[in-house]
Parts: sequence; C-alpha cells; structure tokens
Amino acid sequence: MYNLELNDSLKPGLYCVSTPIGNLGDITFRAIYILNKSDLILSEDTRVSSKLLSKFNIKTKLLPNHKFNEKKNVKIVLNLLKKNKIISIISDAGTPTISDPGGILINECIKNKIEIFPVPGPSAAIAAISTSGFSNNFIFCGFLPEKISHINRLFQKISKLNCSIIFFISPKKIKKITAQIQKYFNDRNILITREMTKLHEEYIRDKVKNLNNIEISQKGEMTIVISNNLDSQNKLQVIEESVKKKINKLIKKMSIKDITTKISKENNISKKIVYDFCLKKKNEI
Repeated sequence: MYNLELNDSLKPGLYCVSTPIGNLGDITFRAIYILNKSDLILSEDTRVSSKLLSKFNIKTKLLPNHKFNEKKNVKIVLNLLKKNKIISIISDAGTPTISDPGGILINECIKNKIEIFPVPGPSAAIAAISTSGFSNNFIFCGFLPEKISHINRLFQKISKLNCSIIFFISPKKIKKITAQIQKYFNDRNILITREMTKLHEEYIRDKVKNLNNIEISQKGEMTIVISNNLDSQNKLQVIEESVKKKINKLIKKMSIKDITTKISKENNISKKIVYDFCLKKKNEI
C-alpha cells in the first residue's frame, strides 16, 4: 500500500533530498514538502539551488556546502542536528553525495547516531543505464580521474569485469581519452547521453570502435554508459594448453594485437583473454 500522506510529523535528522537533473518537473511532492519543512538546506551551489527553491516557493535558508567548506560545516550542522533540527542536503542536480559533497557529513552523522533519511528521486547514472539496453549489472565510476595514467589504471581494472560501466565526463574531455576507452573496451557498445531531460537532450548509440567518428557537441553535461563485454557472451573464457603453446611460438614473431586477432578467430576465444595472456608472456621475455 502506497502512503501518499504528507504531515507535520517529520522526524528530526538529516534528509538527503534528490533534485531534478534538468527538467524541474521531475521533482517529487515529498522532496518539495521536506525542503519546505527543513530548518536548513545544505546546498552545493546556492545560486543554482535558489532558482529551484524559488520555482516551488520554498523559503528555507540555504547554507553553501561544497568541497572547499564541507569539513568546516560539519560542526555547525551536527550541533543543529543534536538539537533535533530537520536539515536537508541537496546537490546542484540529482541525488546528493553521489559524486558530490556530503560524504563527510553522512559519516559524522553515523558516528553520532543521528538519523539519516534518503528522499529518492532523479539520478543521472540510473537514468542513463535504464535507457541503455545494456546489462543492468553495472559499475559506477562517477567523474573520471584527471591524470591519464590514473584513467588507464582504472580502465584496466574494470575492463576485467563483465558488466556495464557508467561514468560522468565533459564533452571536451571525452575526445582526449578516446584512445584509452578504445584500448580497454573496443569490442563493446556505447551510449553517450548529453543534457538528459533538458530541452536539447541527446542520445548517441554506437560501437566504441567508432568513437573517433562520432560528432559530439561541446556543450552541456554527459553521462556515458559502456556495455557489458559482448565479445565474451559467445566466446570461450579459457585458453587450452595446446593454444597456449601456439601463442608461445608466435609471441616472438608477431605483435600482440595480431596474435590476439588470429588466436581469437581461429579458436573462438575471447580477445580479452588472449590479449591478457599475450601481454603476460611478453613481459616474461
């Protein structure tokens, strides 16, 4: 039975309130109610949040809460919560604390046995995976690291997992890491979402190997979904001893890429499995 009643008996504590990722019509009745009833709202950017609150005539005071002052705010907020106040935390868009500030406060509330309540709603990651058509067994990476070496390390690790992969990235940056995406996920499909739920929302579906040819607008925010390993669905995941011996003979004569293509095609083995084995053998030489 759904409970649609909203009343004045809100429990004191911290409320993690989800807000729209673009279209303001996606806010929930409960989110509006709780934000109205809060004694204070922690906001990632008060300029952005003020527009949302104004739209729904919410008069609650805002307190800036971003990565530069989050630690400083903790003491102030905890003192209010210990006085049985109702405090909400919101991000600029979507579900708070997901790739946004709030984690420090959440953990301090847990330590101090202060109740924390989720107020579910929009999430860019969930919105993207729900329309991808890929496996709903996924790993969420948030915003990618800044350094290419760190991205390589992350991609190398998660490429071994046969699941969908979701991450946030700016349109300008995706072209800079195309080589890394193709290196680890070339046999997979990709969904590029831009400006989800907004007026100029865009969804591009293609293969990772075609990424260089895809025209992407340099404006807006993007969520990327890479499919589960399609190559592995119909390919063997182990290399028989006879095939290993064959690879050992080829390793000094051919490139790893050529060996991978040849062995995978002739023996119906996953390219990823063959490539990793070749790389290991190459390093042993």
